[in-house]
Amino acid sequence: MKGHDLLVDAFGRVNECVHAAVDGLSLDQLHRRLDDDANPVGWLVWHLTRVQDDHVADVAGFEQVWTAQGFDAKFGTPYPVAAVGYGQSSREVGKLNVPSVEVLTEYHDAVHAATVAYVSGLADDDFDRVVDTRWDPPVTLGVRLISVVSDTLQHAGQAAYVRGILLREA
Repeated sequence: MKGHDLLVDAFGRVNECVHAAVDGLSLDQLHRRLDDDANPVGWLVWHLTRVQDDHVADVAGFEQVWTAQGFDAKFGTPYPVAAVGYGQSSREVGKLNVPSVEVLTEYHDAVHAATVAYVSGLADDDFDRVVDTRWDPPVTLGVRLISVVSDTLQHAGQAAYVRGILLREA
C-alpha cells in the first residue's frame, strides 16, 4: 500500500463521520449549543471542513473550494473570507448560521473530492517535502496531511458526541 492510499482511506473516514454526525438533524439541532460556550454540530463540521480546505489547498497550491465554488457566498458567514474558525471566541462561534444540512454536506463533499484528487496523485517521496518552516523541526507534507486527518477526525467525533446528546433529548 502506498502513502496516498492510506490518506485517501483516512480522509474517506472523515467524510463518513461528517455525514453520520449531521444525517437527519434539523436546522435547529445543527445550531443548538449544549451550553452557552459549547460548539454546535454545524459549527464543528463547518470548522473541520474549513481547516481541511485551507490546509490542503495551501500545500497543493490551489484555490480553496470555499471561494472557488462559491461556498463563502452560500454560507454568508459574518467572518472574514479566510476564517477557518481557529481561535474564535464563543460569541463568534454563535454567529455562524449554517444555511442547511445539504449545503454543509455539499461543501464538505466538495472539499473531500478536492482532497482525494490531490492526495491520490502524490508519490511517497512527496511526503518529505517541507511545507512549513515556522516550526522546529520544519513541517513536511506528510506530517501536515496527518495533522489535518487528526484534527478533522477529532472535530467529527465531537460533532457525533453532541449529536448523540441532542437525539437523546429529542
